Amino acid sequence: MKNKLIRLAKPLTFIACLILLWQILYWLKIWPKWLFPSPADVWLTLVKGFANHTFIWGILISLKRIFIGFGVSIIIGTLLGFLIAKIKLLRETVDPIILGLQTLPSICWLPLALLWFGLNEKAIIFVVLMGTVLSLTISVKGAVLNIPPILINAGKMLGADGLNLYRYILIPAILPSYLTGLKHGWSFAWRSLMSGEMLFISVGLGQLLMFGRELNDMAQVMAVMLVIIVIGVIFDQLIFGKIEKNLRAKWGL
Repeated sequence: MKNKLIRLAKPLTFIACLILLWQILYWLKIWPKWLFPSPADVWLTLVKGFANHTFIWGILISLKRIFIGFGVSIIIGTLLGFLIAKIKLLRETVDPIILGLQTLPSICWLPLALLWFGLNEKAIIFVVLMGTVLSLTISVKGAVLNIPPILINAGKMLGADGLNLYRYILIPAILPSYLTGLKHGWSFAWRSLMSGEMLFISVGLGQLLMFGRELNDMAQVMAVMLVIIVIGVIFDQLIFGKIEKNLRAKWGL
């Protein structure tokens, strides 16, 4: 228990120092108050946003979109990555196109999404999908191609073939790299979602960011940014962090 408190105290102390630095910069009045609000102003905006349920609805709607887009991206990206890694023809034809499309910022897909799907939820989810699936495909392909051949040969010598080879050798071997790809894909999904919501008038955290900018309410902008950061940390620690910890334990790391 004592060790947990010590580990918890370190990040909390660092956050407290950042808030103190923020407050000092506010006192120095380097920027006007409307452009650089105090921590207290941002806190009051957070409290108000949750009290009137504005932030709650924004969080729920944004999470719904990202879960749909990210979930579909995992299925498509995993299957496509495996196929590209295992089929030479796909590596020679499809792989270069995916690498080229990956260089496109996710916001570039928004005009196409609006023309294809119109002003609706499908357009935003499509932007999230395209901003994530290519990254996951590349991660899965790299993870499969980087499996040490000695593991595959050892598995075959022990009688693993067909589905058993995937179940006991290939899938466990790619899990660490696959998890890293999922974490990167999750971050890409959030960036794509915010890009879509900020330019497409629809309820969500991205819309709250745009309202704050249009109203010159920097306290709201910073409050929404803090909400997004906290959501990212929660998912990283409670989901990806625990999975990674279990994987490291199984691998003896």
